[in-house]
Amino acid sequence: MNGANTFMMFSIVAYMVAVIIIGFVYAKRNDQVGDFYLGGRKLGPIVTAMSAEASDMSSWLLMGLPGVAYLSGFADAGWTAIGLAIGTYVNWLVVARRLRRYSVVAGNAITLPEFFSNRYHDSGKLLTWIAALVILIFFIPYTAAGFASCGKLFNSLFGVDYTTAMIVGAVVVVAYTAIGGFLAESATDLIQGIIMSIALLGILIFGAVVVGGFGAVFEESSSLPGYLSMTFTHNVASGKAESYGLVTIISTMAWGLGYFGMPHILLRFMAIGDEKKLVFSRRIAVTWVVVSLTVAVLIGVVGHAMSVNGSIPLLEGTASETIIIRMSELLSHTGTISALIAGVVLSGILAATMSTSDSQLLVASSSVTENLLKDCFGIKLPADTTMHIARAAVITVAIIAAFIARDPDSSIFVIVSFAWAGFGAAFGPVMLFALFWRRSNVYGAVAGMVSGGVTVFVWKYLVRPLGGVWDIYELLPAFIFACVAIVVVSLLTEAPGKEITDEFDTVIKMGNQ
Repeated sequence: MNGANTFMMFSIVAYMVAVIIIGFVYAKRNDQVGDFYLGGRKLGPIVTAMSAEASDMSSWLLMGLPGVAYLSGFADAGWTAIGLAIGTYVNWLVVARRLRRYSVVAGNAITLPEFFSNRYHDSGKLLTWIAALVILIFFIPYTAAGFASCGKLFNSLFGVDYTTAMIVGAVVVVAYTAIGGFLAESATDLIQGIIMSIALLGILIFGAVVVGGFGAVFEESSSLPGYLSMTFTHNVASGKAESYGLVTIISTMAWGLGYFGMPHILLRFMAIGDEKKLVFSRRIAVTWVVVSLTVAVLIGVVGHAMSVNGSIPLLEGTASETIIIRMSELLSHTGTISALIAGVVLSGILAATMSTSDSQLLVASSSVTENLLKDCFGIKLPADTTMHIARAAVITVAIIAAFIARDPDSSIFVIVSFAWAGFGAAFGPVMLFALFWRRSNVYGAVAGMVSGGVTVFVWKYLVRPLGGVWDIYELLPAFIFACVAIVVVSLLTEAPGKEITDEFDTVIKMGNQ
């Protein structure tokens, strides 16, 4: 290992040690399972905002999204970013405060499946069963995508065996998550969000300087047909521009719908200590998201210009997702300080990975312990035993995710997009109707959750491959079908009982005070 790599490795190892220490610091604050999974609803506004968005913007922000922009230009990555920015704002504006209130009124729920079940007084726990299974089905591959990015990072940069590197990254995430729980995860997310910001801005500026300024970047890119357009996209295989029509734009912007069903983000709304601080949290969160997404897209474009002028190798296929790694490697060779800075940038990739993986592990773990064992099977255990099982569940889910992530050629962007669609369609419509439609009932919620989740699979693997007008991101049709199912089934079945509607009215009155 040369000198530059040594300094970069030092920065990365220091970061890993720091997050594990944070886990031990917060371990003492987990007196009960509610603290482990929701932090006792004690989060401050800044931690709420940054942990929500850091856990949202997984490794695809620093690897997947720049990779898409690198290959095809502005359109695909740009409309995705716009949809996500709008979705972030609307989610904070519409869902956050009401979910915080309703989760307390509905039996002080500490998990999303528990909230759905309590909201509709589902004594049979069918909603809990389905929601817990949805979380396990989609979060395990989502977590696997994060582990895969760790493997790609160390393999691409240091030549470390992919599987070994992936497992080391997984072990670090599991260590501080299993030890410190939700509070440790949220505190590290705040730090990780800051590191991600430094990484994105630092590498963008460096790349632009190498190419000769942003003017040179856009001049270099303008020679590629459709590359800088928002209505055309650059086809790498043919070298020609392809139309990016209205239907495709709407389909791509549908990424924003996913926010209404993301358990690891919605839990932050439930966990904030003072709901009045959500306005401040929203401003921080939306600003961070808009800036981060914009910079991530520009990194892809700048990186491509660097490849064209020979500063870094030309990347093809899933290798494009390592663009920020290649740029960091070049930075590391410009001096000792630069090598340390490059290490911080690479730590940003780890931060993006860990900030999402830790959240997913906790949510998946809570589905096993709180929703399946406790709620569905009715197993009552002492508090200390439950804590041990919760930590064991984190480790078990991580092992399964690591097994799935063993393929080094898997695309981070593709895996994340599918899992995002699954949660957005299965949980998003149910969440919105649960919070805003008094007439919705448990039958409609079940129908919406099942139809949304199933449609994602059907559309992804049976309909979308037909191409043409059917080539629509699976989240959009699945979300629509789920909404229709909730309305139709709710109206065709008995209305919710007085106790349920009284709780709904209580939440509404709280909002009017």
